[in-house]
Amino acid sequence: MEGETTRERLVSDLKTLVGDAEELLKATTNQAGEKVTAARQKIEQSLIEGKKALADAEKALVKKSKEYADVADDYVRENPWSAVGVAAGVGLVLGLLLRRG
Repeated sequence: MEGETTRERLVSDLKTLVGDAEELLKATTNQAGEKVTAARQKIEQSLIEGKKALADAEKALVKKSKEYADVADDYVRENPWSAVGVAAGVGLVLGLLLRRG
């Protein structure tokens, strides 16, 4: 589960980075000069690559989430009473914890 959280954070960070890069490109649209042009081209290329990496990361995250859901679904179908027992136990513990607080 920690790997999934890391992936979600990576996707979030990449989205932020892409947004910041797009804002930077818009802000420097009217800037002239060789260095600015070179920097803009480099940022645009990085942005293209970043968007591709973001799409790949999101696909992997969705695929893993579906796999976990399928495993959970299979377990519940094969062991319905165990699943009910676990759910009841979790509900009882949460109820006791909430009652104390």
